[in-house]
Amino acid sequence: MNQKIESVQLPEENQETMPPSELNCSCSDKTKERSEKEYKDLMNRLKRIEGQVRGIQNMLENDAYCTEVLIQVAAVNAALNSFNKALLANHVRTCVADNIRAGNDEVIDELVILLQKLMK
Repeated sequence: MNQKIESVQLPEENQETMPPSELNCSCSDKTKERSEKEYKDLMNRLKRIEGQVRGIQNMLENDAYCTEVLIQVAAVNAALNSFNKALLANHVRTCVADNIRAGNDEVIDELVILLQKLMK
């Protein structure tokens, strides 16, 4: 169930795409085999978010009032934050914990760098 990502759209302040290898320089060669349950949960969340974004596009096409659009954008941001929390929690419970148990303490530095990037 490993899915390859071609490129990632950056937030508005960085209107360009970057390959995942540049976003995750410390672990670009790593992959994660997810359980079917985790995979389905994450994909369902992303599909709901995709639907919300399409709804915003429709709102703009139908000349929706600014505040209504902004409220929906805030809902998308909250959904993405929830997605990140779920993914991060699983990452710590599996990838980070497994690496520490195997004696790979470098994963702690990787986690610190990740958290710094997420908290910008």
